[in-house]
Amino acid sequence: MTLPVSKIDFRKNSRNASPAVVKATQNSTRTALKKRAEVVEEFGEEHWQQLRRAGHEVRLHALTHLNRYLAKLEQNVVAAGGKVHWARDAEEAKGIVLGLASRHGVKSIVKAKSMVSEEIGLNEALEAKGIRVFETDLGEFIVQLAGQHPSHITAPALHMTKEEIAELFREKLKIDARPVPEELTEHARLALRKEFLNAGMGISGGNFLIAETGTLVIVTNEGNGRMSTTLPPVHVAVVGIEKVIPDWESAAVLLKLLARSVSGSKITAYNTFITGIREGGPKEFHLVLLDNGRSRILADEVAREALMCIRCGACMNTCPVYNQVGGYAYGAVYQGPIGSMLTPLMMGTAIAGGLPFASTLCGACAELCPVMIPIPEILLHLRKRFVEGDAFEGPSVPGGLKGMAAIGRWILGSPALYRLGARLARIFQAPLRRGDWLPALPPPLNRWTLARPFPAFKGDFRRWWKGHTAAAGSKEGKTHE
Repeated sequence: MTLPVSKIDFRKNSRNASPAVVKATQNSTRTALKKRAEVVEEFGEEHWQQLRRAGHEVRLHALTHLNRYLAKLEQNVVAAGGKVHWARDAEEAKGIVLGLASRHGVKSIVKAKSMVSEEIGLNEALEAKGIRVFETDLGEFIVQLAGQHPSHITAPALHMTKEEIAELFREKLKIDARPVPEELTEHARLALRKEFLNAGMGISGGNFLIAETGTLVIVTNEGNGRMSTTLPPVHVAVVGIEKVIPDWESAAVLLKLLARSVSGSKITAYNTFITGIREGGPKEFHLVLLDNGRSRILADEVAREALMCIRCGACMNTCPVYNQVGGYAYGAVYQGPIGSMLTPLMMGTAIAGGLPFASTLCGACAELCPVMIPIPEILLHLRKRFVEGDAFEGPSVPGGLKGMAAIGRWILGSPALYRLGARLARIFQAPLRRGDWLPALPPPLNRWTLARPFPAFKGDFRRWWKGHTAAAGSKEGKTHE
């Protein structure tokens, strides 16, 4: 699933969300949050907050000085025997990978987990040229067999039960698979073993890029990512430019945050560090640095902090909206709060303007974010951009709606009009109250009353406060007497 080119209808997608998918999503996210809470408690709340602040400073510093660190990264990758390619957009990135595959006569590719490759639609482009692509991460392998795309950035098959996966293996792999996780993992391992040995190219993403030494960092809980980047004769890593960090000390901070936030573990099972060409590994290493709208996001002083994301998925796990609709409702590669920011930032609000509104703004995502991204602030900023119209898109909101908002701002900005409106609301609210005689109001008011009663206006705060202070003063006077 590449980033969309047509408008995303989040409301429609939400209504079509499968109850089974939603239930499986909630079960998985509940488990992930529990594990994370346990390991953070063991680490110590005070130390954890110190680590989060350090992670925030590392990522913000790297983004602020991105040009310098990208230049240093390129210099050190080349010095270590690798090659660096710059891609302005998805088409350029796909063209670079296709060119390398053609030059080496590649017929099959093994892929480590990579959300960036999903972002640019790399698999589809390779398969269109007759090149077979095998996802080797277990979750990615499952959704690829099912003809689907990830519903969560760190747990691609989170929406599927073990019974559904067993049925899928029976159908696609023609084996007698039982719904036992260990056995299903072994079936996948056996199916992929020959593909590792026969592949002409291995493709990966990257969690971090260390500018100090030109090192690619890949974090997984499976060994398949390491095999994808070791066994084939050519390794191509496609990584967003925002993943660069200054040095190894920075990596040490972020790896601690990432492991605890993703899987509730002190450290992930496999932390792979690749610096150029190494003995016993691929004969060629190519690093494709992808922009694809990221430099435009950097120019937005409020929204740029969305690029600090380390793709842990914690914001998705805790988000009440994501847990009610599942990942596919977001209609794009990135889901949950991070998707509600990144997709409109990359594609514009004309395509994904509804996603920033797919949030209650409760702030739970910001509380869990390991690098302290101010997610609610960015979502509010994007809502404002949607209403006013992006500079590169033009108006995004119908004039009538903008007019209503202007009237509301005028009324709320005048104390006299506000008090008058509060009195009128108490009088005219009766027809709007849902009851047995009126199950729902006609459109567009039924959007509210189909799901909940219309709020009752019983009085205004000023009147309550006046009475409250008067009563308190009277009580205090009696006490002194």
